[in-house]
Amino acid sequence: MAPQEPLLLIYHILALCFAQRLFHDEYAVNIVILGPGAIGTLWAVKLAQAGHNVSMWSRSNHDKIHCSLQGQSTSHTFCNRSELGLKHADLILVTVKAWQLSGAIEPLLSKLHSDVIVLVMHNGMGTLDYLVDNLPNNPLLFATTSHGAMKLDGSNVKHTGWGETKLGALNQKGLSCEFLTEVLTDALEPVEWQQNIHHSLLLKLAVNCAINPLTALNDIKNGQLSSEFYFPLLEQLIDEICRVINAEGLVITQEALAKVVNKVITSTADNYSSMHQDIAHQRRTEIDFITGYLLTRAKFHNIAVPINDSLFQKIKKIEGK
Repeated sequence: MAPQEPLLLIYHILALCFAQRLFHDEYAVNIVILGPGAIGTLWAVKLAQAGHNVSMWSRSNHDKIHCSLQGQSTSHTFCNRSELGLKHADLILVTVKAWQLSGAIEPLLSKLHSDVIVLVMHNGMGTLDYLVDNLPNNPLLFATTSHGAMKLDGSNVKHTGWGETKLGALNQKGLSCEFLTEVLTDALEPVEWQQNIHHSLLLKLAVNCAINPLTALNDIKNGQLSSEFYFPLLEQLIDEICRVINAEGLVITQEALAKVVNKVITSTADNYSSMHQDIAHQRRTEIDFITGYLLTRAKFHNIAVPINDSLFQKIKKIEGK
């Protein structure tokens, strides 16, 4: 039997058990949340409430992290930076920002066993090469979610908007981990498995490129982009974005992409984008992995994207202050 066959057999058994809903009483997944910011804390609480064993790995040196969701009377306490939790982890859910990913994972590389599943969830694109190069033996997956979350203070998180989550494999081993759809569904539904996660990531990138820089630069909520004032600029922006993601392999018309963007604007009308919040709190944004990634791919395909480039330069100027 080939060395990796026992591992694949284990994943298939897990998949069958989840499909038959056997884990609720007999098994809990050991999950470590790497980078428990707003969205990471939301998933931590929801996964714990679903019956899984959840711990955190954050920059804090405290051995316990206390947190709660707004509207819930019960608070939760998670072990933090537990070597034992990391040793026995079945799943590492990485929810740091894209620019933080290498710095967060690097110190853990020698501690992670090769069969632990690594699921990455962040805005933007451009971290795939790092993951594949540094975790060549682990099942790798990527997820994109439209759930909204915001930290109200150090321990209290608000679930600002219900959305959906899509996940898929980044490598061959990851293809055997479709059962994670059930794990995540029990926490925050709906969750959908994608045979080509690259297309979902491109679509999410397109939406982020259209919404995030404009809301950050104009200090507005997402819903305000639906006003006629922003329509001409948004139309030009979407036209540029559409040409790039088409060249990247996601075939979609400008009209169809505009509908997707407008749907997100409407469904998250009362939310501030993550980039808006980063700018408002004088934090580094994910612009390099959102619009910056789009600019890199546009240059590769020799596509002019002056509107996106202008927004990118404005955000970078603010970051540099």
